[in-house]
Amino acid sequence: MAAVDAAAWVRDFAALVNENATELTALDAAIGDADHGTNMQRGMAAAVAALDDSTPGSPGEICRQTAMVLIRTIGGASGPLYGTFFLRFAAAIESGSDIADFARAFRAGLDGVIARGKAEPGDKTMVDALGPAADVLEKQVAGGGSAQQALDAAVIAAEAGRDATTPLVARKGRASYLGERSAGHQDPGATSAALLVRAAGQALR
Repeated sequence: MAAVDAAAWVRDFAALVNENATELTALDAAIGDADHGTNMQRGMAAAVAALDDSTPGSPGEICRQTAMVLIRTIGGASGPLYGTFFLRFAAAIESGSDIADFARAFRAGLDGVIARGKAEPGDKTMVDALGPAADVLEKQVAGGGSAQQALDAAVIAAEAGRDATTPLVARKGRASYLGERSAGHQDPGATSAALLVRAAGQALR
């Protein structure tokens, strides 16, 4: 992963968030504060603006810069969680260059999200999209799959994890206040997390 790849990942994620902001907000209106789309739009626009102003010279530095911008500009829990993902990813990717390094850094980012949010698989959160993607990346690497095969499989896994949140009862975050009424709604955090994985699949081609 070169600096240009990391920058493309951030830019592609911002574009996907922008395209899907209305859906993210509608999903959040059903079980949250109805602001996930606008919050993510604002944060990712700021992250792209930071890249336009000064693009750091390594993927780790780009992800670290993105993390700090997201923590500063995204409201609610999403800023700290996405910020933590990119911070942990940044530390792990510092000297990496291939898909195995990306998979290792992605796992580090996921572990950071789990530690920060205290969420587990099945809690109806972004972990339900990121976890399957991390598992598939590692499985593909272990099986000798190419970078493209690994990324394509990760996108499919993340989107399946996103879809699987619909029948779940939320156990974390604002949605958990609804109890059983949270079932039947796709989780907005898992939805934006699936966009993060899709952006990686696009940018790292």
